[in-house]
Amino acid sequence: MDIYGSFATRFEKTREDELSLEEYLALCKDNPAAYATAGERMLTAIGEPEQIDTRNDPRLSRIFANKVIKVYPAFREFYGMEEVIEQVVAYFRHSAQGLEEKKQILYLLGPVGGGKSSIAERLKQLMERVPFYAIKGSPVNESPLGLFDYEEDGPILEEQYGIPRRYLKGILSPWAVKRLHEYNGDIRKFRVVRRYPSILRQIGIAKTEPGDENNQDISSLVGKVDIRKLEQYAQDDADAYSYSGGLCLANQGLLEFVEMFKAPIKVLHPLLTATQEGNFKGTEGFGAIPFDGIILAHSNESEWKAFRNNRNNEALLDRIFVVKVPYCLRYGEEIKIYEKLLRNSSLANAVCAPGTLKMMAQMSVLTRLQEPENSSLFSKMQVYDGENLKDTDPKAKSYQEYRDFAGVDEGMTGVSTRFAFKIMSRVFNFDSTEVAANPVHLMYVLEQQIEREQFPPETEQKYLSFIKDVLASRYAEFIGKEIQTAYLESYSEYGQNIFDRYVTYADFWIQDQEFRDHDTGESFDRASLNAELEKIEKPAGISNPKDFRNEIVNFVLRARAANAGKNPAWISYEKLRVVIEKKMFSNTEELLPVISFNAKGSAEEQRKHEDFVNRMVTKGYTPKQVRLLCDWYLRVRKSS
Repeated sequence: MDIYGSFATRFEKTREDELSLEEYLALCKDNPAAYATAGERMLTAIGEPEQIDTRNDPRLSRIFANKVIKVYPAFREFYGMEEVIEQVVAYFRHSAQGLEEKKQILYLLGPVGGGKSSIAERLKQLMERVPFYAIKGSPVNESPLGLFDYEEDGPILEEQYGIPRRYLKGILSPWAVKRLHEYNGDIRKFRVVRRYPSILRQIGIAKTEPGDENNQDISSLVGKVDIRKLEQYAQDDADAYSYSGGLCLANQGLLEFVEMFKAPIKVLHPLLTATQEGNFKGTEGFGAIPFDGIILAHSNESEWKAFRNNRNNEALLDRIFVVKVPYCLRYGEEIKIYEKLLRNSSLANAVCAPGTLKMMAQMSVLTRLQEPENSSLFSKMQVYDGENLKDTDPKAKSYQEYRDFAGVDEGMTGVSTRFAFKIMSRVFNFDSTEVAANPVHLMYVLEQQIEREQFPPETEQKYLSFIKDVLASRYAEFIGKEIQTAYLESYSEYGQNIFDRYVTYADFWIQDQEFRDHDTGESFDRASLNAELEKIEKPAGISNPKDFRNEIVNFVLRARAANAGKNPAWISYEKLRVVIEKKMFSNTEELLPVISFNAKGSAEEQRKHEDFVNRMVTKGYTPKQVRLLCDWYLRVRKSS
């Protein structure tokens, strides 16, 4: 199908279908969706979740305590927001069941750039997927079931058409009341239309924003008299009224109230009866107007606190279902957010050096976390991302211990994803000769921006220390490994050789036996073995060699039993892997001629250098970045 056919099909699908009232009631008998509430239709649009048993994933099991979690395909790209999305869906589930949530405002509370607006936009898009039925011509999209009386007609409709009585709580609009009198009470003259909610046409979906204290009144929610029609109708005539308010347009749908608590309090009064009683008064002297939809509001924490602390607002506060939307606290998920934003920009194909997004994500998350007790903030961040620190940081606590100590407001402060992405856009365009990003430029841009932002002095110092004391040193380790692994062609084999040799030496040293090397014929007594072992251990700063050697040998003996007598891979034991890497890369003298960009003394050195650069490019760097990062790494090594 070509683009024109695709568009025509989509347009045709959303056309209005007209039915008689008799046909509509017959449809209700066969299909309960014909009288579904906005909450039920939203639940249908969201769809069934995928169940993920976190016991099968070590990382997720540490984060979610082995629980079965729900992931909704409709919110697949809302990374790190599982709890938030589950609370939002729970609101719609309870609303669909006719519980108290049906009478409450869904309120998203969170810091700037935390994802509140994105959730609101997604919910409006989902609302468009499922049609509703309304009286034809009704300016407020009212349900045909509003024609029937709960007490008188309820038993008949339930018996003949299977419509539960709880769906008959609505009232007729003043417009429909006038039509009813014109039809002399013959409800068969009313026609019914099937309509798809539409953001563009404001059918069942509307958006209200706060205005100036002096010029915004309740008409933005409830509508007002259309002065052009006063020549034909009296002021209190239903046909003289302009049903242009948000509550009128969003009946049987969704009303988004942006920055709700910035609006004058008088503007919010119609929400009281709209939520609790299912109707509201217009600005004129006719009857109430029905409302059976969802009100979705969102604002920042400062406005919420000011509103909540005013005792005059208690009536409205009791009608609000609060869902906190904090910043993402898992840097792995934060990286996915950046990747999504980059995919939707012209930077999608620009080179982003390995470690760049990770550094930005870690910086963002560090600013959002509460300082833990008796533990490092970096370890806490790693635990939040599901990493196992048992072997690397014995002081690290469990995920739940960190969460309990931090309290419910963790993630409500710090730098926003919006701030982070603005930083990334500057980093990609930092070099005038190529559009590419790397961590060294990122650290420079971050330092500049933090100083420009004029944070409180204590906050500024804390953020700068994250860059200089935490991220820079860890990146130096990372880029060192990148450079060194690109340099060592037989990296894996070399590492395994050191591992096997270390295990053999340690085993003979523990048993206090002499070791003879079959390849060279050389013999090693206990003192010689100790000297050889220390050559490997000292670069890594092993403080208790005896315990370390016993631990390694015990691990290897157990692994051999399960591996047909063969040694495990050298990277299989984290502690020894780190030791071996530090031993392998402790001597930079051999590296210098290959990785530096100075003039080479021989063709062989030049060839090795070119091979090294090519391997780095294969890893995801540009040639210019290779030079920059190698120079930076050598400077850091020299200064340390």
